[in-house]
Amino acid sequence: MAVPVTVPYARYSIESTQWWIGRALAALAEGAGISHTSFDGLSVASFSTTPDTAIGLTQHFGLSPRFLDYVPLGGVSAVVSLRRAARAVQSGDAEIVACIGADTNSVDSFRQSLANFSRFSQDAVYPYGSGGPNASFALIARHYMQKYGARREDFGRIAVAQRDNALKNPNALMKKPLTLEQYMAARPIAEPIHLFDCVMPCAGAEAFLVMHEDNARALDLPFARILSTIERHHVFAQDTVQDRGGWVVDIDELYTMAGIRPAAIDVVQTYDDYPVISMMQFEDLGFCAKGEGPDFVRQHDLTIGGSFPHNTSGGQLSVGQAGAAGGHLGMIEAMRQVMGLAGPTQVTGARLALASGFGMINYDRGLASGAVILAGEGA
Repeated sequence: MAVPVTVPYARYSIESTQWWIGRALAALAEGAGISHTSFDGLSVASFSTTPDTAIGLTQHFGLSPRFLDYVPLGGVSAVVSLRRAARAVQSGDAEIVACIGADTNSVDSFRQSLANFSRFSQDAVYPYGSGGPNASFALIARHYMQKYGARREDFGRIAVAQRDNALKNPNALMKKPLTLEQYMAARPIAEPIHLFDCVMPCAGAEAFLVMHEDNARALDLPFARILSTIERHHVFAQDTVQDRGGWVVDIDELYTMAGIRPAAIDVVQTYDDYPVISMMQFEDLGFCAKGEGPDFVRQHDLTIGGSFPHNTSGGQLSVGQAGAAGGHLGMIEAMRQVMGLAGPTQVTGARLALASGFGMINYDRGLASGAVILAGEGA
C-alpha cells in the first residue's frame, strides 16, 4: 500500500461526490509521480455517486482499467477494497489499483441517504420516527452497559482521548478541546447516546494505492506491507442484541497470518461511529476479554503518547464522517503511522498497526466487519 491521501473534509459541500473522487484521484497521481491513466485498477466506495457507479467514473476521469470494483459497504469498505485490490495485483489482473472512498454532504443529503439506506430502514425504522442509526445503537449501548457494567464515563474516555488526538490533526473538523465533564453534560440524542457519542456527517475523500513492492520501489515510494486481513458479514444472528462482531470468528487467523500477537501492535485504528463500538472492538480484536472493555479504557491512555494509542487522527468522532470515506479514515492513518508520515499525530516508533472496519447497520445491528494488520518497510 502506498500514497495515503486525504482530501480535507468540509461540513457541507455544493460539489458532487464525483468531484471529491476526482480530487482524490488527482492527489494519488501526484503522490505517485505518474499519470492517473497509469492506474489499471479502480476501486470506489461511496453511497452517493448515483446515477454513476464505478464504470461511469472511468469515462469521467479518462481511465481504462482492467480491474474495476464498486464497494458501497460503509465502515468496512476500505478493508474489503484492499483485500480485493491485493488479490487483483497478486493474480496479475492489475499493476496499480487506486482505492478511493468518498461522499459529499449537502444540507439535505444525509436525510436522503438514511431514507434510502436499506429496505429494513424504510419498513421497520422510519415508520417509528427514527431517522437513522442513533436509536439502534442506543439499544446496543444500553444492552452493553447492563451486561458488562460499562458507564457513560467509560465511553466518554474514548471520545475525549480522540478529541485530544484530533487537535493535532489539521484535517479534523472538531477544533475545540473536549473534557469529560462536557461529554457527560452534552444533550441526549437517544439515551444513552448523547451528542459527543455521534459522528458528524461531512464531505470528503480518502484514498490509497495497492501495488507490488517492486513497483513501489521503482517509483521510489514509501509503502506499508499487508501482513493479514479478515472479512466477515452477518454473524451471530442468534444474539438478541449485538455485543460482538464478526472479528471474533476470524481473529486467530488475523494474528496467525501476520505472525504476531495483539501485544505487538503499536497503534490501533477502530471504526468509531459510536464509542461503544470501539470498546466492543477492543475486546473482539483480542486486546482484552469480552466484557473487559470498560476496565481496559479505565486502565489505558488512548492518546497519541499514551499506553494504547488509538484512533490517532481523532477518528470519525472528531474528524467527521465523510460517508464511505469514514471507512477509509483509520486505514489511511494506519498507513501513515507505519510509514512514519503521520506528522503531528505520529506515534513514536510505530511499526505495526491494526485498522478495523464495522458497519452497514441494517435494522438492529451492524452486518459487516473486517480488519487488517500493516507493517512499515523495516518491520
